[in-house]
Amino acid sequence: MTQQPPSVPEAAELDELSRADVARLGSKLDDVEIVQLADRWPVKGTRAEKRAERGVAMWFTICGLSSLAAAGIFVFWPWEYHAPGSTDHWIYQLYTPLLGITMGLAVLALGIGTIAYVKKFMPAEISVQQRHDGPSDEVDRRTFSALVTEAGATSGLPRRKMIARAAGFGAGALGLGLGVVALGGFVKNPWAQDNNSALVTTGWKSISGEKVYLRRDTGDPKEVVLVRPEDLDAGAMETVFPYRHWEQGDEEALARALRRSDSPVMLIRLRPGTQVVQRKGQEGFNYGDFWAYSKVCSHLGCPTSLFEQQTNRILCPCHQSQFDATHYAKPIFGPATRALAQLPIDVDDEGFFYARHDFIEPIGPAYWERKS
Repeated sequence: MTQQPPSVPEAAELDELSRADVARLGSKLDDVEIVQLADRWPVKGTRAEKRAERGVAMWFTICGLSSLAAAGIFVFWPWEYHAPGSTDHWIYQLYTPLLGITMGLAVLALGIGTIAYVKKFMPAEISVQQRHDGPSDEVDRRTFSALVTEAGATSGLPRRKMIARAAGFGAGALGLGLGVVALGGFVKNPWAQDNNSALVTTGWKSISGEKVYLRRDTGDPKEVVLVRPEDLDAGAMETVFPYRHWEQGDEEALARALRRSDSPVMLIRLRPGTQVVQRKGQEGFNYGDFWAYSKVCSHLGCPTSLFEQQTNRILCPCHQSQFDATHYAKPIFGPATRALAQLPIDVDDEGFFYARHDFIEPIGPAYWERKS
């Protein structure tokens, strides 16, 4: 015998039904058959139920406390770089791990608390539903809303104040922690130093008129090795970093110069006779066959660490952008759309390379005030 589908009531009739009746009607209209529906705690107020409730609340509380700890670490923990061997280096090293641990624990605790609540307090239900195609009408929308509301009511959360308060605290603190991390970078004014702002200057900027030399990274931050033209063969490329004479003996300053994200520069020696197209306004930035380009890719800031001497192409391994070193490092393949910034270089009386001045444009990815 085929079961007849329930009649569809009018909107006025729906208004007269209770929420539970509308929810049951929605199940029938959706051809849902509830095979099993059992309360997890048929006897209310037992010690076991209270223990389960405290356990779920504990996880939500851990989520909230971990989120607040992450926000506090992000705002107050000393994040400035300190060189190895300095008294504050170990504190600096803990900054990122502590952020990861606290935020990870917050998300983990929220997930465990949610799963524990569903397993321990949501009614055990087994339902079978036939699939339907097509859009929902007004009755379907009303009954679906009633089903969702009824599910929230039967979940028991409204009467479990401890879990509700702990869940609200955990979710709110997690949102606060994520918001602090996401918006924290906007708190400091990037233009506070005007033309000396970090947005428009790099480690190659001369501070007091001193020369900024091109330095090798030998693996030892305390070792200073400057670069001469004869150090590179034709077709070679080397990554160089800024160095000022006053940094000699200052281990922290030497290490900081090697680790500044805007410092790496590719020093390339083209083969003799290579035809080169110079960029307007940057004529003479090279020294003979030597050209210096920022190593920060103009796509997403990855290191353009590969140079193919046969084609004179600079390659970024992250997203395969390619730049023509003979054509002012103009992008010729891949997602990058801007040329790499060029550093003007020269050689002093002692035969060492130095930067004549800083880049004349911001380095790296798309920039809202960049003209190229």
